[in-house]
Amino acid sequence: MSGAVEQVRAGEREARVRPDAAPLLEAVGITKIFGALKANDGIDLAIRPGEIHALLGENGAGKSTLVKILYGALQPTAGEIRWNGEPVRIASPAAARRLGIGMVFQHFSLFDALTVAENIALAVPPRESRAALAAEIETVSAEYGLPLNPRSIVADLSVGERQRVEIVRCLLQKPRLIIMDEPTSVLTPQEANDLFSTLDVLVAGGVSVLYISHRLEEVKQICHHATILRHGKVVGECDPQKETAARLASLMVGADIRALSGEHRSLPDAPVRLAVTDLSLPPPHPFAVALDHVGLELRAGEILGIAGVAGNGQDELFGAISGERRSERSDAVTIDGRPCGTRGITARRRLGAAFVPEERLGHGAVPRMRLSENVVLTRHATDGTLRRSGVIDRLSSRGIVDRVTKLFDVRKGTPDPEATALSGGNLQKFVVGREIDRKPGILVVCQPTWGVDAGAAAVIRQALIDLARSGSAILVISQDLDEILELSDRIAVISKGRLSEPRPTAELTREEIGLMMGGVGEGGHAH
Repeated sequence: MSGAVEQVRAGEREARVRPDAAPLLEAVGITKIFGALKANDGIDLAIRPGEIHALLGENGAGKSTLVKILYGALQPTAGEIRWNGEPVRIASPAAARRLGIGMVFQHFSLFDALTVAENIALAVPPRESRAALAAEIETVSAEYGLPLNPRSIVADLSVGERQRVEIVRCLLQKPRLIIMDEPTSVLTPQEANDLFSTLDVLVAGGVSVLYISHRLEEVKQICHHATILRHGKVVGECDPQKETAARLASLMVGADIRALSGEHRSLPDAPVRLAVTDLSLPPPHPFAVALDHVGLELRAGEILGIAGVAGNGQDELFGAISGERRSERSDAVTIDGRPCGTRGITARRRLGAAFVPEERLGHGAVPRMRLSENVVLTRHATDGTLRRSGVIDRLSSRGIVDRVTKLFDVRKGTPDPEATALSGGNLQKFVVGREIDRKPGILVVCQPTWGVDAGAAAVIRQALIDLARSGSAILVISQDLDEILELSDRIAVISKGRLSEPRPTAELTREEIGLMMGGVGEGGHAH
C-alpha cells in the first residue's frame, strides 16, 4: 500500500472542506419529467472541492435520474448545471469526462476474457503504446493504494480487484469529481476499509466524490455532507457524522424505521427441512465456480445466512438447490426428508420450497409479462386457486397481486403492470412478497434487499423473520454483511465454491466473517 494511503489511514478521518469554499459543481433547480412523472423536482445540490458528499434517498426518490443528468446520460427538462461557477451543458458521458466528471458504476462493465490493461484501454484516450498504458496503470494504482497487475485476466480477479480496475480506469481520466454508486455493495469489510482509505487520499488531493449508498453507517463514517431526496425533491441536508443512522433513514423515508422484532435462536432439536449432502458440481460455463463438496442442514424455524463476496459460488449453489441445475445423485438435495437432487424446479416447488433469485428482472420475473402472469408462472403447479378445469383464473392471480402489493407496499402506476414497468426496488418487493405469500415450508432467497431503501428492506427482513417464526426454514444468500448479521440465526461463508461450517451468529464477529469471505480463516465443508 502506498505511503500516501498509510499516512491518511494513520490519522483520523476529518473534514477538509471549507464550508465557504466555492462549489465545484452546482445543480440549480434541476427538474426532469417523464410523461406524467416528475422524477426530479427543482433539485438544488452543491458539491465543494475535496468533499465526499452523500446522496441519499429511498427507491424512486430520484437519485439515479439526477446522477444520469450530472453525468450527461440524460438532459434535464429544466434547471441548470454549473461547473466552477459557470453554466455548462453536459451533452453526453464523454462530455462529462472531458469536463472532469468520472463515474464508478455499481455494476461493473468489464470484459472477463480481456486483461486489466485491455479493459482500461477501451475507455481512456490512446496512449503511446500498450506498455506505456501498463506503466501508467501500475503507477496510479500504487499511488492510490489500489494494487493491480495490468497483465491479469479480469476473469481471474476477485470482485474487490475488479472494482479497483473500474476506479483506476476512472482515475486515468484525471477527474475532479467522481460519482460512486453503491461502491461497497460487493466488498468485504476489509476491502471496504481499503476503499475508504483511497477516498481519503483522493479528497486530500482536492478531488470531490458524490457518494450513493444505502449503507448508512458507512455514510456516517466517511461523508462530510449529505443531501436527502424524497419523491424527487430535496427534503434535507445535514452533516451525516453528527446524525444517527436511524435519523438518516427516517429523513429518507419520512417516518421512523421500525426495528426488527425477533431474537436469534438456536434450534438444534428442530427437524431438518432442507439438507444438502456432499454436493459437487462442475462450473456451468468458463467464468463460473465449481461447487466443492458442499453440505448444510437447514432446520424448521431458523434462518441460515450464507455470506460471501460475489462470484464465489452463490449463483451455482442457488441453482443447485432450486433445481435449475440437477445433481446426478437424488440424495444430494433433500426437502423434508424427500430426496430431490435429480428433480427440477417445479417438482421442488411441489415439495413446499420457494425460490427468489438474485436477478429480479429476467430471472425472478419475465419483463414483458404482467405481474398477474408472473404469479401464474411460479405458482400454477402449487396453487389450485389459479386454475379451474384447466383454465387460468385471472381473477385469482390478480387477487394475489393485490394482496402482495398491499402487504409489501409495491408502488406501481396501474393495478397490473408489466414487470419491467416497476422500479428495481418495487419489483424486488413484489418478487419476494410473491414467494412469501405462498407460506412455503422452505424459502431460498438470494440478495433479498439488493438495491432497496431502508424502509423497504425493513419490511422484507421482518417478513422473512415472521415466516421463519411460523415454522418455515429460510436460507438467505447475501453479500450484505449487515443483512446477514441482522437476519441469521446461524451463518456460513462461501468462498471459491466451498462452504464453511455454519456457526451461531453470536459466536462470530464482522472481522472473522470478512476474513472468511476473503478466503482467510476457517474453511472446509459443512456436514
